[in-house]
Amino acid sequence: MPVAATQLRYPRVRALLPRTRLAYVHLQNLLTDAKRDRAARVFGYVAIWLPDELLILYMEEGELVNATATADGQHWRAMPIGEAVAKVPSAAEYGEICFHEAEDEQLAAMYETQTMPEIAWPDELPTNNAAALMANMMATLFDGLLEIASSDGVNYVVFKHGMPLRGYYVDESVATDEPTRVRALLDRVLRLGGTARRFDVPPILANQAAPALIAAYRDLVGSIVRRLSDGGAHGAFAVAERARQQLMARHPALERLSLTVPNQRDPVVETPALSAAIAAWLTETLWHVPLPDDSSPELLVAEFARPRRHLFQAAGLFEALPWKMSW
Repeated sequence: MPVAATQLRYPRVRALLPRTRLAYVHLQNLLTDAKRDRAARVFGYVAIWLPDELLILYMEEGELVNATATADGQHWRAMPIGEAVAKVPSAAEYGEICFHEAEDEQLAAMYETQTMPEIAWPDELPTNNAAALMANMMATLFDGLLEIASSDGVNYVVFKHGMPLRGYYVDESVATDEPTRVRALLDRVLRLGGTARRFDVPPILANQAAPALIAAYRDLVGSIVRRLSDGGAHGAFAVAERARQQLMARHPALERLSLTVPNQRDPVVETPALSAAIAAWLTETLWHVPLPDDSSPELLVAEFARPRRHLFQAAGLFEALPWKMSW
């Protein structure tokens, strides 16, 4: 892994687990304890430096809600939670890990800068000049986020009307006001070859659908289609696959939910979007597959959803279906 990724640091409120060798930490136990222990139910992130990749696991109130990964510290991708956790070996000889508490706004800023496009500076602006960058943001009354990144750390500053409002910094400073601190940090980072990038005001941190919910939805759709096929609708799987293909443009999560491809990776999707995709898929399939005479779409869904109906209810599936469910 390039040096930039191995040395990257992020701001923190406090270190719940300082950076240490991965061999000394059991990740699943760490995540379970963070969920179980009320005192540990904090907002924060787990950074895991593997030999060829850096993973960031985002946590809110002790729950793992998102994950990103990079091989070089510059190009990031959102990663399914289950896949990210599975990448960490249970007995790793190499690698390091830390668990840091952080403000929720900082987590949103981290995710925004890793997964969304930046706002380009004007072509004529010297982007290695701190005074010029500050003057531009003041002149344009910039509202948004400034990421200031060096070879060993990433800082985030929230701007309003062109002025730095608050920041999240890797290192302490003796500056007594925000503009002085930001200007000094920019001067130092840009002089050393670092970067300053602008972004829109970050939305709240996206919460991925939990792996357990994705697995439950896979099982629900598969069980319904299998029942139809076993009941005489021998083209049920083909109809479901055509429906999935037709709906993928509107519901991208369906790309990774095929019933015929084994061991697919989970989609990176939020729960409302996933539930809408599953509801659309079930609706399209059940409208085009002949049903048994003594059945109906709502009865079929109810039969297979009943054992986990509270999970599906909380995820919003039944509200997204066109049929009124009765239990």
